[in-house]
Amino acid sequence: MKRKEALDESSPESFESAMEQLETLVSRMESGDLSLEESLKAFEQGVNLTRFCQDQLQKAELKVQELNSKGEIIEIDQENEPR
Repeated sequence: MKRKEALDESSPESFESAMEQLETLVSRMESGDLSLEESLKAFEQGVNLTRFCQDQLQKAELKVQELNSKGEIIEIDQENEPR
């Protein structure tokens, strides 16, 4: 098995960037060219990227929910309840 380039461990700049990194990780893991150690590192990075994406989606959902039917901004808390 040939050694692959080091996995990118930097924080993603955006949701789209994180998704791209996840797709790359999945492809590399599915190729079977990674060692066990590299696979575990890729898996850990994938979990972190998934958490980042979930957080970004939750923030976007909260922003959308801030707008009521008249287009006015309504403040809501983390449990999606109006303040």
